[in-house]
Amino acid sequence: MEDIEKKIIEIRRKIHQYPELGNEEYRTAKLIEQTLKQSGIVTKRLSKTGVVGLLNGKRKITNGERCIAFRADIDALPLEEKTHKLYTSKVRGKMHACGHDGNTAIVLGAALILAEGKNIFSGKVKFIFQPNEESSGGAEELIKAGVLDNPKVNAIVGIHVNSHLPSGKIGVRYGEMFAAVDRFSLKIIGEGGHGAAPHEGKDAITIASQIVQALQNIVSRQIDPLEPVVITVGTIKGGERFNILAQEVEMTGTVRTLNEKIHLQIPKLMKKTIKSICSSWGVKYKFNYEIIGYPLTNSEKLVEFCEEVAKKTLGEKNVQRIDKPSMGGEDFAEYARYAPGCLLYLGTNSGKATAYTWHHPKFDLDEKALFVGAKLLSVIALDYLR
Repeated sequence: MEDIEKKIIEIRRKIHQYPELGNEEYRTAKLIEQTLKQSGIVTKRLSKTGVVGLLNGKRKITNGERCIAFRADIDALPLEEKTHKLYTSKVRGKMHACGHDGNTAIVLGAALILAEGKNIFSGKVKFIFQPNEESSGGAEELIKAGVLDNPKVNAIVGIHVNSHLPSGKIGVRYGEMFAAVDRFSLKIIGEGGHGAAPHEGKDAITIASQIVQALQNIVSRQIDPLEPVVITVGTIKGGERFNILAQEVEMTGTVRTLNEKIHLQIPKLMKKTIKSICSSWGVKYKFNYEIIGYPLTNSEKLVEFCEEVAKKTLGEKNVQRIDKPSMGGEDFAEYARYAPGCLLYLGTNSGKATAYTWHHPKFDLDEKALFVGAKLLSVIALDYLR
């Protein structure tokens, strides 16, 4: 086990030094394939850089076999690293600032442990290494390519490093964990004119201002206040000169929801609101709404199972329940729509140097925690397949 612990850290550092953005993870995918094949695990590419490994247990059973999957995201961020460690990124403008190098090393570590113990369990374990989590679309692409089929995945578990938790502690969350992530754009087509005679035109900026405020009223006046919803206008552009009425205004934004019913309700309410305001002004508009990701709701039974395994393996004091969901997005939600899913957190904060949050240029993690995650996943697999 000591050799595996060293191997996990070695793998993490190799990936960390050569970060690759979404759908560009060729070097990372090759390292993953080599590591799995060296342990006798069959691998397959399901996209340009997506890798899945399959391990068959050798223990004979007569009542059918189950399959559990572990997922790790493998892509990096377009960020200049400022940690100044021996393993700092060697690629300018790219960095593993969300810990996907750690997630990948953990799942590979679990694969190495389970490969050594394949004679003591039946069933199958899939190891899914997913590209392009940060930009979204990576999970959906692998699912369309059949990552949850042949053999059919009966349960899927993900693990993500977390600098908000003490090193080595496991965070579990029952129910809603991450929000749906949607994106919208709106173009208002008014009529220009002189700034001194606004009554002769149709000021797109004034119309846009009304719409921005009205969108917030959807949240505060049309949605149950006990249901978390966020509508954020992130960009707004319009106008050519200080004394000319803006003929056009364009805005973009994001919507976050936890409840699936409300997730589908929001775009209808937005369309109705925008249409009403633009009609009152007699102007045209173009509205586009895109669902990027669905809310992640963990399987209650699978969370309970993983929590009990974690307590048994690591001790009750090292397992912590997460009280609140995040309004951020996580495309592990795509897998959880088709199979019971559970995303776990692994604490990696051992002091100031490892306390920086995700997407920070000084983000780093306590590498000693990685083996804890690998050990836990391996025991989850063994207990699930017994």
